[in-house]
Amino acid sequence: MKVQHPLFSQVALAQDLPEYNLKRGNVATIVEYYPMPEGEEDGYSLEGFDLPHVTIEVPASQIIPIAQWQQEEMILAFHR
Repeated sequence: MKVQHPLFSQVALAQDLPEYNLKRGNVATIVEYYPMPEGEEDGYSLEGFDLPHVTIEVPASQIIPIAQWQQEEMILAFHR
């Protein structure tokens, strides 16, 4: 089952996007959702990242809810 993030919610990047000079954990706002047919990955348009007037399209696997990212960071910090 596909998880759909709500429009205008904030999410964190799950991986670096070197082509945009963005890092895992950078936060943006979802401004568009692109449902895809079964077997294909949904997509999202993101804005924010301190990049005015720039919209970046990413696959669903590239973003995670901020709460999940914060929890992962706490776990990693504990094990460092």
